[in-house]
Amino acid sequence: MAARPPSGGGSADPDAIEFGIAVLDERIDEAGVSFPATGREIVDAIDDGAIPYDAKGRTVGLSEALDEVPQTEFENETEFLDALYPVFDRKRREGGSFLTSLRDALPF
Repeated sequence: MAARPPSGGGSADPDAIEFGIAVLDERIDEAGVSFPATGREIVDAIDDGAIPYDAKGRTVGLSEALDEVPQTEFENETEFLDALYPVFDRKRREGGSFLTSLRDALPF
């Protein structure tokens, strides 16, 4: 099982870009989600917003990410974030299609 990077609870550095688990952690805290909870309850609480999964701003809906997780109930926030970390990490590593990569490389 992959380990999550430390979130640090936000960044004082204005140049830092948060994505993945750090963004999701913040949204859960802001929504006041209480655990244990189902994935559906968490999605409803944070309005299934798009979660950026890389520094380029590419996003995935929380419900779409949860479709890739076999677990549906989570005892605590750490368990929830640990279950989603591999999904965000894989999406970040895949980095989109060839055309997306080409578009990102062009200056316009």
